[in-house]
Amino acid sequence: MPSPKKPFRINVGFIIHEEIGNSYDFPFEFAKITLDDLELRNFEGIANVGKTPQGLFVQSDFSANTTLDCVRCLTSFEHELDWSFTELYAFDKRSETDSGLILPEDAHIELAPLLREYALLEIPISPVCKPDCKGLCPECGQNLNEKDCGHRPEESDSPFAKLKDLLS
Repeated sequence: MPSPKKPFRINVGFIIHEEIGNSYDFPFEFAKITLDDLELRNFEGIANVGKTPQGLFVQSDFSANTTLDCVRCLTSFEHELDWSFTELYAFDKRSETDSGLILPEDAHIELAPLLREYALLEIPISPVCKPDCKGLCPECGQNLNEKDCGHRPEESDSPFAKLKDLLS
């Protein structure tokens, strides 16, 4: 049973004494959870921990919703995240991978930093609330998805402005 203060800290000590190839599932489900600065809702997932000769192999799949701000119209919207990761918690330095994870002496592994890191990788660099978002009027700041303010972009005095007509 995970601690309410550290819900992603799991005791894997019993797996260390199992035979190689044995694995166990650790399910997670939260209505709302915060990983440092990342708030997730409808969080669910599973971490499978198996023993290998080198250490404990963690395979996981997670999904959750988070709130993002649209880069075009600046409104907040709900975004679904789906992510997975595979990591090895090595028994010793000889088996250590690039991620540098070593199984702690107390045999409790903390998945929260990995969950946060991999979830952040799934957030788009430029989140958009919907594909046809019209954004804000550059003159008055009106959200063009809500109503048209009547402002139109000025004609460019660039020598290449006529080439724009060829695209139509």
